[in-house]
Amino acid sequence: MALACRKPDGGIYRYREPLDSLLQRSRIARAPFVRGLVVLWESVSYGVRMLMRSAEVQLDEESRASAGATNGVAMGLGLLGALAIFIGIPYVITQFVHSAVPSSLLLNLAEGAIRLLLFLGYLALISLMPEIRRVFAYHGAEHMAIHAFEHGDPLTAERIEPYPTAHPRCGTAFLLFVVVVTIVLFAFVPRTNLVVDLIARLLLVVPVASISYEVLKLGAAHEANRLVRVIVWPGLLLQRITTRRPDRGMIEVAAASLEEAIAGDGAGADARVGGQRA
Repeated sequence: MALACRKPDGGIYRYREPLDSLLQRSRIARAPFVRGLVVLWESVSYGVRMLMRSAEVQLDEESRASAGATNGVAMGLGLLGALAIFIGIPYVITQFVHSAVPSSLLLNLAEGAIRLLLFLGYLALISLMPEIRRVFAYHGAEHMAIHAFEHGDPLTAERIEPYPTAHPRCGTAFLLFVVVVTIVLFAFVPRTNLVVDLIARLLLVVPVASISYEVLKLGAAHEANRLVRVIVWPGLLLQRITTRRPDRGMIEVAAASLEEAIAGDGAGADARVGGQRA
C-alpha cells in the first residue's frame, strides 16, 4: 500500500507499507459475497489512516499532537451523519404518507428514489466547493495514472495526460451500485414500526455491500461485454461529477503513489522468493 502527497515545501512525500490483508490469509475471506465486506472494511480502515497521515504531513509538530483525536471524532460524526441522511431521512419522509399509501412496495421504491436523489444532490453540491474540486482533480489524476499503467505506458505526466479521468472500477461506481442494490433489496422489506424498520435497513447494508462488490467485480472481468458496458455506464457518467481534469503537479503525485505501490509489490515478491530459497 502506498501514499503520496504534496509537502508544504512543494516536494512529494512518499510512503509505503506491506498490505496485511485478510484476503491473503483466509480462503473464507476470498469467498464470493464475503470478499466484498472484507474489501470494504479494509478500504475504509486503510483509507482513513492514510488520509490522516497525509494531513499530518501538512501540519507542524504542535498541530499533529491534537489532530489525531480531532480527526477521529470528525470521522465518527461523519459516519453517523451519513447514516442519518441516506438511511433515516428517506424512510422518515415516506412514513409521512404511509396512511395515504398503504403499499410497502411503493413506499420503499419512493424511499429508494429519494435516497438516490439525495446521493446525487450531495455529490453535486460538494463539487461546488473549491477544496472538494481539488480533491476531485486528484481523483481524476489517480484514474489517469492507472489507465496509463494498464496500457503499459511509462508513468510520466506527458504520457498520463491524454487518458480520461473516469475509470470503470472507481469507488464512485461502487457507491452508485450500493444505492441501486439498496433500492431493489429494500423494496421487499415490510414496514412495521420506526425502530424495527431502521434496524432492518442498517442490517441490510451488509448484503447490499456484498452484492454491489460482486457486480463491480463482474463488470471489471468482462469490460468488453456490451451488456456490462451498459451496466457500468452510469458509474462512468457519475464520475463527471466526482473527477476533474488535474494539473501536471497533481498527475505527478498520482504517478508517485502508483510507483511506490509497484515498487512495494516488487520488494515483497523479492522477499518471498528469498524466503523460499532460504
